[in-house]
Amino acid sequence: MFNFDVVPGDSVLNILRNSRGDVLDIVARTYRSHESGETINPDSYFLRFPEKPDSRIIALPAFLGAEAGLAGIKWISSFPRNTESGIPRASAVLVLNDYETGYPIALLEAANISAARTAASAAVAAKALRPDGCTGTRVAVVGGGVIARNICDYLHAAGCAPDAYVVHDLHEPSAHALAEHVRATQERPASVTSDLGAALEAETVVFATTALEPYVHRPFAAGQVVLNVSLRDLAPEVVLGAQNVLDDVEHCMKANTSPHLAEQLTGNRDFVSGTLAGVLNGEVKLTADRPVVFSPFGLGVLDLAVGAFALRKAREAGTAVSVPNFFGETRRW
Repeated sequence: MFNFDVVPGDSVLNILRNSRGDVLDIVARTYRSHESGETINPDSYFLRFPEKPDSRIIALPAFLGAEAGLAGIKWISSFPRNTESGIPRASAVLVLNDYETGYPIALLEAANISAARTAASAAVAAKALRPDGCTGTRVAVVGGGVIARNICDYLHAAGCAPDAYVVHDLHEPSAHALAEHVRATQERPASVTSDLGAALEAETVVFATTALEPYVHRPFAAGQVVLNVSLRDLAPEVVLGAQNVLDDVEHCMKANTSPHLAEQLTGNRDFVSGTLAGVLNGEVKLTADRPVVFSPFGLGVLDLAVGAFALRKAREAGTAVSVPNFFGETRRW
């Protein structure tokens, strides 16, 4: 009952890199569980800093359900200026709690968990929204950071095999690094463009930036699939011109995300077609006459599900570090 494990980042990273197929299944399954009401996913809580308006630390509490027997919280920071020093923008920890007693049972390095679940959600969406696959198409990635790299890895793991990738980033070295990563890991053509407009013409467009407000005002065309992972790149009129699939409607309609701006502009949510789980379950039908935009706000239940998997694998591999006597008192008297 009073065991407590710490799972360091190198263990988490190795587990997830070798388990992308499992993570894709976990994310899809957790979306369905969340849709059916088996999980609890309260609002995320944002700690902001007046002198650093681009930075924040976010708390994502969640309950994975009685069958899983786990609750927990991810505490993740996003400090975009870190990249100027060559270090990742995000860092995070995940605490897992036992549902029976409420006691925490583990602490995991979670930047890798967060990146994996984010990328897997994008790949699950791509597979669902492009059921005929990506052959004969191009994938454009706007943003060349850690999340973009993970998305490319998970698209590959999900069987998305485009004819080519094109990468756009304001920081050209990052764009070239991502293109080289795709060429090396997928043996697939990948080029870099400084022309955002050219990137936006690809059949599938992935946004993985740190943008704080919209800069894309041109509409997408029928048949295009947009993975709006960074959530704030698209102007509301672009959202209104598309079929919109969200991971969780209430969660997406806050913090001035592109869907939230569209709601503020129109005063309604009529532009929302449904959730990704609804698409997976066959309950949401999309048409070919308009583009599709997938906007995932990011659910704490996904972090818990992927984190629980990483904890189990780390224990099996002996890479979870047990902390003796973590709890100072284990008896009331």
